[in-house]
Amino acid sequence: MKFAKPLPAYLVQRYHGWKATSYAENSGWYRRLANEGQRPRAMVISCCDSRVHVTSIFGADRGEFFIHRNIANLVPPYEPDGDHHGTSATVEYAVEVLKVAHLIVLGHSQCGGVAGCIEMCKGKAPELEAKESFVGRWMDILRPKYDLISDIEDEKEQARQLEKQAVVASLENLMNFPFVASAIDNDELSLHGLWTDIGEGGLECYDPAKNMFLPV
Repeated sequence: MKFAKPLPAYLVQRYHGWKATSYAENSGWYRRLANEGQRPRAMVISCCDSRVHVTSIFGADRGEFFIHRNIANLVPPYEPDGDHHGTSATVEYAVEVLKVAHLIVLGHSQCGGVAGCIEMCKGKAPELEAKESFVGRWMDILRPKYDLISDIEDEKEQARQLEKQAVVASLENLMNFPFVASAIDNDELSLHGLWTDIGEGGLECYDPAKNMFLPV
């Protein structure tokens, strides 16, 4: 494997610092997690964006959250076609094997994936329209929601509303997964849609009855 390179020096240094401090102080807890397995109470589907730090937002410790990250925190439609489906596989494992009690979709402000979807819908991103664009085809999941916000003139507000629609689209798609719907019907699972303002630290929760996001 000639393409594999050693870790950058700064990451090596940080690892040794972590092993000597944080790990050393909590080694018993780490060993317990390793030996007894994970029992997270919630799964969180969030964006890959490095500015979104799920465990920090909720003050979560190791073992509390089962986290899946992808572009724009999207859940694709239920498609049992035998192909590779990373997000769907993760949801299945969380619900069927880990038996999480809560499934949270967390969107965020200034989402690059959502911005790309808007540009694509406006015909301004031919590179995303290309068949070989993985990002473009992934953002096709969100494209149907663009019509709901296309008339918003303010670009920042338009992006903010589509970011929230990405959360709603994911919740809608989740309900089409039979094992998710079954767990909800049996009162074993609850779905939650959240959106966070990464600059202001705000958090909003989707209220399906009012079809709007309200401050937490």
